Order: sequence, then structure tokens, then C-alpha cells
Amino acid sequence: MKRDMDLIRELLLKLEALPIQQGSVVHLSLDEDDPEDDLRVEGFTTDQIGYHLNLIDEAGLIVGAGNRPMSGILFRSLSWEGHDFLDSIRDPEVWRKTRNGVKEVGGFTFELVKDLAKGFVKKQIEDKTGIKL
Repeated sequence: MKRDMDLIRELLLKLEALPIQQGSVVHLSLDEDDPEDDLRVEGFTTDQIGYHLNLIDEAGLIVGAGNRPMSGILFRSLSWEGHDFLDSIRDPEVWRKTRNGVKEVGGFTFELVKDLAKGFVKKQIEDKTGIKL
């Protein structure tokens, strides 16, 4: 299965938006037939979402209590790294530029996506504040 950074971004946005109390662990279901599925993303199967949740976990972007790809995820919060990564790709325009930049070179790693997105954010800060970072 191919890694899809758009799906990773969408899942991180969904996870961040969950109203979870500090210290809690919640089970988030993966069920295509359940309209209450917390992690459903239009156009993606349960298998694809489960696979990408595992990638998110392996990358250290979440703090969980164990993943069950076919039934869901036990989730605590985004990690510090997860928040940083999401903050760098949150803005739709920055994400669009990042994706286009990655497509132009024809390949990427997670680290390169992060660095490219951070570069676009730094450029926006410089343009808006006049402060060179």
C-alpha cells in the first residue's frame, strides 16, 4: 500500500479535533458501515486508514495505547512532534505548495515534507513580519 500524505494530514486534523480529556485513552473505531466512525475519510477504505494510522504511530506523531488496524486505535493525544508537524501543514495554502513541491521532485521522505512545509511557513512569517528567520 502506498503512503498518502493527504490522508495522513486529514487523520491528524481529525485526531487533534477530538474532545479528549487529559490523561484519557479513547478507542476510536474504524468501521466503514458505522456513521459514527470517528476516523472515516471520504474516498479511503478502512484498510487504508488503519495502515496510515500505523504509519502515524510509527512516525511518533501520536501518543497511543496501542493500535488495532482493523478495529481502530487506542488514542491519547498527538505527540509534540505530531503537533509541530500538523502546525507546519495546517494551512491549506502551505499544504498545497508543499504537495506541489514534492510532486515536482518526484519523491520525498517524511523529513523532507516536514522541512519543505516549515520552509513555506518561515517564508510567510518573513513576509508578514519582515523578520528574517
